[in-house]
Amino acid sequence: MSMSVNASDGGADGISRAKTPSSKARKPASKPNLFARILTFFKQVVTELKKVVTPSRNEWGTYIIVVLVFVIAVMAYVGVLDFLFGKLMFWAFAR
Repeated sequence: MSMSVNASDGGADGISRAKTPSSKARKPASKPNLFARILTFFKQVVTELKKVVTPSRNEWGTYIIVVLVFVIAVMAYVGVLDFLFGKLMFWAFAR
C-alpha cells in the first residue's frame, strides 16, 4: 500500500495521462530567412514610431519644471545627508 509515484501510473492522484510528444520531438516551424526578419523588424519599428505623439509646447514646459523640481529635491536630500554624515564622522573620529 505504498504511495509511490511512478511515471507509468500517471501520478499520485491515480489519473493516467496520455503521453504527449516532447518539445524536442516536434518539428520547428520554418522561419523566414534573416533578411526577411530584419525587414519585418524595421517595418514594425516604423509602425510603432507612427503611433508616437509629440508633446505640445505647454506639456514640454510642464515636464521640464517637474524634472527640475525633482532634481533640486534630490540634490537637497543628498546634500543634507552628506552634511549630517560629515558631522557624524567628524564627531566620531576627531577626538
